[in-house]
Amino acid sequence: MPGAGDARRGPAQLFFDLAGAPRHGDADFLISPANRAAHEMISRWPDWPDSALLLVGPPGSGKTHLGAIFARRHDALLVSPTDIPEPGALCGACALLDGLEAVTDETALFHLMNFIRESGGSLLISSRQPPSALKIALPDLLSRLRRAPVVEIGAPDDSLIRAVLEKLFRDRQLAVEATLVDYVALRLERSLDAARAFVRMLDEEALSRGRPVTRALAGELLQFIDASRGA
Repeated sequence: MPGAGDARRGPAQLFFDLAGAPRHGDADFLISPANRAAHEMISRWPDWPDSALLLVGPPGSGKTHLGAIFARRHDALLVSPTDIPEPGALCGACALLDGLEAVTDETALFHLMNFIRESGGSLLISSRQPPSALKIALPDLLSRLRRAPVVEIGAPDDSLIRAVLEKLFRDRQLAVEATLVDYVALRLERSLDAARAFVRMLDEEALSRGRPVTRALAGELLQFIDASRGA
């Protein structure tokens, strides 16, 4: 298991440090019942029912990945929730704001949404919760957000977690048994980020020990992660 130097940093921190940069290519997005409706709506652009579309789902469900696909396909402007530009700074028909819950200037977002609507553009906004569940103080912004259509992306189900794990193992050229994938899928946190972090951690640990990736080693790491959460 991680050495003394790593332990000083804390097991949970080590786990997420090993997550690495996720891959947001089209082929890396695996479709399942939990995200199919969201994927289909994103793919329908520009045939959206409104200039703004809200993509709502829990952390680790794939919202950022789906947003990255949308931005790359349509050369969308990436709008930071903490640094919303003046409307006149927009130079394209599409924009993406990833993280409605992190917006710090509600007036700026309201003006941006109005500008995009008036100019015939489109804005994709991702959020962990629907607007009604967020603490939005500006009534005009809340009203505007409530009028926007919402497409939900659910937490990954067992079948999606298995498919993601299998792909992650293949990407690392790790030959593992199906029983190992099933074992991990049933015990791992329902999050795509957690799946990426776990596979990388498992690979790193196997390499450091000079041994193959096995169900026994996976079980040790799962226990390690559970213990770190309870610490």
